Amino acid sequence: MIPFRLAAALLAATLAMPAMAGDDLAARIAAAPPGAAIAVPAGVHRVNLRLDQPVTLVGEPGAVLDGGGHGDVLRIAASDVIVRGLAIRGSGTDLTNTNAGIFVERKAANVSVEGNLVSDSLFGIYLDGAANVRVVGNTVRGLRTLNVADRGDGIHLWSDSGCTIEGNDVGWSRDGIYVYVSNGNTIARNTMHDVRYGVHYMYSHHNRLIGNVSRDNLAGYALMNSNDLVVAGNSSERDQSYGFLLNYVQHSEIVGNTVSGIAGQRGAAGGAIEGGEGKGLFVYLSQYNTIHDNRVLDSQIGIHMTAGSEHNAVWDNSFIGNRVQVKYAQSLAQEWSKDGRGNYWSDYLGWDLDGNGIGDVPFRPNDGVDVLLWKYPAARSLMSSPSILLMRYVQRAFPVFMPPAVVDSHPLMRAPALPRLPHE
Repeated sequence: MIPFRLAAALLAATLAMPAMAGDDLAARIAAAPPGAAIAVPAGVHRVNLRLDQPVTLVGEPGAVLDGGGHGDVLRIAASDVIVRGLAIRGSGTDLTNTNAGIFVERKAANVSVEGNLVSDSLFGIYLDGAANVRVVGNTVRGLRTLNVADRGDGIHLWSDSGCTIEGNDVGWSRDGIYVYVSNGNTIARNTMHDVRYGVHYMYSHHNRLIGNVSRDNLAGYALMNSNDLVVAGNSSERDQSYGFLLNYVQHSEIVGNTVSGIAGQRGAAGGAIEGGEGKGLFVYLSQYNTIHDNRVLDSQIGIHMTAGSEHNAVWDNSFIGNRVQVKYAQSLAQEWSKDGRGNYWSDYLGWDLDGNGIGDVPFRPNDGVDVLLWKYPAARSLMSSPSILLMRYVQRAFPVFMPPAVVDSHPLMRAPALPRLPHE
């Protein structure tokens, strides 16, 4: 992956280079035999290239492909193409036509896009139904002059399979990596920052999301309407709305992820936006998932589970220093432990007399007053009233009056270590 400072320096240097004849480069590519390796010399090449046969296109230091603000800068329409080491900039801005710095067509397979700098393009790299594409070690920068909603995504997958998206650095696009109706892909060790959603999944199954970093985005990982995901070893740092959203996600494993500093959305005056609380894990209408060995720290809400999210196994997670550890307002009680192991809660006040590392007293993060305040926020004005204090006392003294809630019957006395990432 091109380091950010090196990428910035390369871009600044190439901006000052003289323009070269794009027609000459296009002619060389058209005349090359299948399988040829073509070196792109230093300089700014004003082109909108289309690769119709298998070739390797390698940029010499300072080589720039500039689309002049029209269409796609580089369109790949053949299999077994390699594009490496180029600075690519200046696509068109037509969202309907999905203008991109690099566009890979459906009929292309076994394409490699490696170590390029893609900037000032609507979509950075767009895969349109291709198979077995490798997008590795690229730096992608979106069109910062456009409103976020008018930008394309840094890396966009549409109906792709068997692809590897690895080690890329994406910033200032709409979403960092967007995956739509694409199955059997691996998204690994990418960094997404200053975008709307770091990674956004829609209707995509049997995917692996491994070791990525989302930082300073509106939200970290928006996983929607997708099944059989492995989400392991990722981190969300200082994202606003939530670290991980599971929205109608089923039969997936969420393991070894770290979420920190999810502070919530702020209005112009600095106050919190209604409904924009910072949630480490937000589980909505999601069932039959395993959520274990994750760590959520220093956020407004550790985990919010709602809207019929049932039959999820939750254990060996650590919830540390969150303002509200659990927000749960459903009609079905849930046990958050497995095989005698629960979760670590930094505000647990129980004890461990036999020293086995498991608390002797169950942990109940919420009571009926919490549920009442979540359902009826106006009731907060009664927080210090004798009636609220009496209600809390009655629930503690007579658990029969406790509404259905989360119970961890085997809370951990120490935070477990994060597991190693799955072997690639």
